Amino acid sequence: GRCFPVPLRSSLFQALHSSCCWKKSSAPKKITPNAAFYDENTKEPGNALDKLFSSEQQASILHVLNTASNKELEAFRLLRGRKSVNIIEHREKFGPFQNLESLMNVPLFQYKTAIQVCNSILCPETGGKKRKFQDNRLLRKLIKPEIERERFKAVNSIISIVFGTRRVAWAHVDRKLAVLDWQQNECHQLMKGTYISSVYLQEISSVISKMPKADFYVLEKIGFSIQNSSRFPVVLHFHIMEAMLYALLNKTFAQDGQHQVLSMNRNGVGKHFELMIGDTRTSGKELVKQFLSESVLKEQPRVVFPPEKIVLYRQMFSSTEQHRAEELYDSLLQAVAFYELAVFDTES
Repeated sequence: GRCFPVPLRSSLFQALHSSCCWKKSSAPKKITPNAAFYDENTKEPGNALDKLFSSEQQASILHVLNTASNKELEAFRLLRGRKSVNIIEHREKFGPFQNLESLMNVPLFQYKTAIQVCNSILCPETGGKKRKFQDNRLLRKLIKPEIERERFKAVNSIISIVFGTRRVAWAHVDRKLAVLDWQQNECHQLMKGTYISSVYLQEISSVISKMPKADFYVLEKIGFSIQNSSRFPVVLHFHIMEAMLYALLNKTFAQDGQHQVLSMNRNGVGKHFELMIGDTRTSGKELVKQFLSESVLKEQPRVVFPPEKIVLYRQMFSSTEQHRAEELYDSLLQAVAFYELAVFDTES
């Protein structure tokens, strides 16, 4: 089976200003990290806070801190009460803030708090904007590396790839959720011996040679607990597979720096389809079976299987029922989740 129990982190990203979000991967920008990863009492060395924001963002934040009245500061939820008073008093006693790091010298401002305050100044959370940034935050946890929203909107087709220890499955799905191709390939030589690179290259290249071109190649990302040392051989195998697929499918990355290969959180897909029981994802077999039936019975099915291929897909599905080819089912579910969560949701 492919049910790998993985505890999900409960921490969430703080909402960022739109200028922080969806930057091109080819030109890395300073993006505020997950503030929840930092302990409230964490002390960071030298100008660490300043490094989290671009020079333009720093200037915007400092302008507010140095010029806003007490009433204007209290308009930011995180600065209500004593915090706004402390900023005014610190400003009057020591002069204007010269950098963001100096904010941590103000009483009640520790590292995590300072990050949250800076983010709230850049992006006051109100109404629809708040929900939009929450959605962006969740999307960044679901799909990595982060890419600009325009590229999601422009997607015409993707190939969703899910691999196990002996098998690689992939689904080619367009933005109408039509399944253009759907295959699984047995790779019996993997994880044999000492993880020979040339064997991995040969097996993976054979699979890739059957894939058509697509805008994105989306890989399933499984989070393994590093506490379980017995899982190490499997973890190593998955990392080798992922690295090779990134290298072989990102054919133009050296020239344009644009990521074509993305990783999608397995449990995030499971939650989308309500397949999670606690931290464990259950089989998607019955859901895929339902999609196949609805494609014939419903006028507007959730997933479209072209009439000329529906018989082939049904035969393929039936042939896997005995040995539960979870990779095959998961490759299709991941493709559907990608469109519904990353493409269609960003168009609104």
